[in-house]
Amino acid sequence: MTLGREVRSWRLHTRSDLSFVQLARRINPVVAGWVNYYGRFRPWEMNPVLRRINAYLVRWIRRKYERLAPKRKAIAKLQEIEKRYPRMFAHWRVTMAISVV
Repeated sequence: MTLGREVRSWRLHTRSDLSFVQLARRINPVVAGWVNYYGRFRPWEMNPVLRRINAYLVRWIRRKYERLAPKRKAIAKLQEIEKRYPRMFAHWRVTMAISVV
């Protein structure tokens, strides 16, 4: 299974029952392993997968919080969280800024 398919199979955007911290606890061990393994020799090839994770997080925010349903507001909220807690998700340590597809 490719990394993209693995991320898709998590169905993060449908888990509005979980908190942001619970999402981080759920995916961080796997993503940290990918970053350590694949990112050592070809870190630029990890960028599409990491952007996909961020896109799913934006979709999660839009689904969980009705007032953040507009995409711009959800992206702004994710950027605010990333600025406040830069080590919450393992892939945020690698990517300098949140980029969403």
